[in-house]
Amino acid sequence: MPGEIVVLANPAARGGRTRHLLDPVVRRLRQGGRRVSVVVGVSPADALERARGAVASGPDALVAFGGDGLVHLAVQAVTGTEVPLGIVPAGTGNDIAGALGIPGKDPMAAAAVVAAGVATGRTRSVDAARTERGEWFAGVLACGFDSRVNERANRMTRPPGMARYLVALAQELRSFAPIPFRLTLDGETEERDAILVAVANTASYGAGMRICPDARPDDGLLDVLVLGAMPRGDFLRTFPLVYRGGHVRHPAVTVRRAANVTVDAAGVIAYADGERLGPTPVSCAVEPGALRVLVP
Repeated sequence: MPGEIVVLANPAARGGRTRHLLDPVVRRLRQGGRRVSVVVGVSPADALERARGAVASGPDALVAFGGDGLVHLAVQAVTGTEVPLGIVPAGTGNDIAGALGIPGKDPMAAAAVVAAGVATGRTRSVDAARTERGEWFAGVLACGFDSRVNERANRMTRPPGMARYLVALAQELRSFAPIPFRLTLDGETEERDAILVAVANTASYGAGMRICPDARPDDGLLDVLVLGAMPRGDFLRTFPLVYRGGHVRHPAVTVRRAANVTVDAAGVIAYADGERLGPTPVSCAVEPGALRVLVP
């Protein structure tokens, strides 16, 4: 498919509320006579297989129309190739797009960014991290309280959207206790009890929580935040500060940078870009400039 833009779409993004935007986005990308095809899988595995097949044919771009979860899937297909990634944010969480300056509330504006980037060849090289299991992530890997909230929310069917995660958060707080973690950063190992550990290539996750506010996607390093053990009341007072990044001033919070990170905690599931990776231990290494993205 030389000269073609491939759109990887998730029609169920935001509970299907953005489905009506897909056709206008495709029409915008077709302006100027460029060919555009749409890929929709029947499952994440099927979508990834189709995306990889499309990338192997050498399109001008693979465009993720959805949230961070779909961007995560697209990253698996394009990282390490010559095919750039375009992002049209249309999900509940659009943190990766936000970190790259892509319009997050106007899909048509984001489509214009993609079209201009394809026309001019303008891309930005950014880092991606790869786990020892071979999976890439472009945003944040989370382990601990936040991943347990994700696990609980994913077992729930209601309420819809972000409200489900708020309910899961409140329920998880009732029984949550600090977790013994074993961390290895660039060969240096430490053990400590913590509420959560975040390994960040970009600053935010969870639809705007600035967990590692100083993380940069092109500095060749991962920011590793450890939220140490603290009383529940202290945590409840500190948690709202994450939306501004103010939590990093709490004495129980430490942030370090490393190129190679291993996180291990018994019974803890790791999530990356909001997608389930599986049980720890998980090791990851940053790959500088592994990903090309169409940006403003």
